[in-house]
Amino acid sequence: MNIDNDVIPGLFADPTQLPKESDLQELLRLWQNERHAPEILPSNGELLSRVLDQIRRQSDDANALRRDANLSEEEHYMTMLVQTEVERVKFIIRSYIRTRLFKIEQFARHMTNDPEIQARLSQAELTHARRYTALVEKQFTTSVLGHLPDTQRGLDDDVPTLPNMVTEPDKDRPVFIHARQACGPVQLPDGSGFEIANDSIHLMRYHTIEQLLARGEVELV
Repeated sequence: MNIDNDVIPGLFADPTQLPKESDLQELLRLWQNERHAPEILPSNGELLSRVLDQIRRQSDDANALRRDANLSEEEHYMTMLVQTEVERVKFIIRSYIRTRLFKIEQFARHMTNDPEIQARLSQAELTHARRYTALVEKQFTTSVLGHLPDTQRGLDDDVPTLPNMVTEPDKDRPVFIHARQACGPVQLPDGSGFEIANDSIHLMRYHTIEQLLARGEVELV
């Protein structure tokens, strides 16, 4: 059997091409940005679906090859490489989903109060955020708020001298960025403008580069 020609189309001889490079690079950037951003970023369900479909096909193809009694040692080795790459991509997807789930539960009430943030979530994520918020509020009411005067039972109280009861992302947090293209100028805390050169790396506060990240001009590292 010729592993390059006789297998089901889509099984790459080079395991680094699994799934197709453009989708894999986009997934890696999506994962990396999500891990380093203090807030939740827009989901990309279409990309995840494509990658999951691709690795599912690759797993099926590799398993079919391993059952072939005429499989050579070299072909067996290549199928093992493909399966290893499949597991690596699965790890990235699981880590990406866990990161988003952590943020959803950390900022659930803030998200459910902000339509702009809700638009970044998948339907399943939004449903989870609403259910999680309801459970937390029920627990707070039962254990604490229900025993306070009516005027002090709200979770949305904004008292200048006290911390906000609704946890929000810290957009003042510094993040490392890598410029994918020349961009700027961005306004620095002292009011001056700063041009970001292509392929340069900088440490800046998140709110300073938030829009550049949204446009894909920079990535977090």
